[in-house]
Amino acid sequence: MVKMPPEVRETLEKQWPIPFATASSDGKPNVVFLGILKIKDDETLLFADNFFNKTATNLAENPWASVVCWTKDPRKSYQIKGTVTFQDEGPIYEEMAESVRARRSDLNTRRAVIFKIEEIYEANSGPTAGDRIA
Repeated sequence: MVKMPPEVRETLEKQWPIPFATASSDGKPNVVFLGILKIKDDETLLFADNFFNKTATNLAENPWASVVCWTKDPRKSYQIKGTVTFQDEGPIYEEMAESVRARRSDLNTRRAVIFKIEEIYEANSGPTAGDRIA
């Protein structure tokens, strides 16, 4: 795991919704928007699985996922890659379920999505595009 630099964290905190990309075991991509993100710490992001279908199938076959975040002013963009596990009970699950209920009381959280940050890349255009920064 790697630690998220402060500028990446600040950019991610401003992103809404969050594009969340997965791929099946044969490499077929899938991307969805997620509306609820919690930054647990500099190594861990939390999401809620409320409607995952293809996403859940992909993650069962291949636990790698990616999110991208950006801001227009100042212009910053980062791609964050990591591995995902799920919890359907316990403190992390309850924390995410409460976050979902606070936004939409009609939604039921199936599982908490625990995203462990493994790699972070520069995603702006220019000479540093694609450089690994963490």
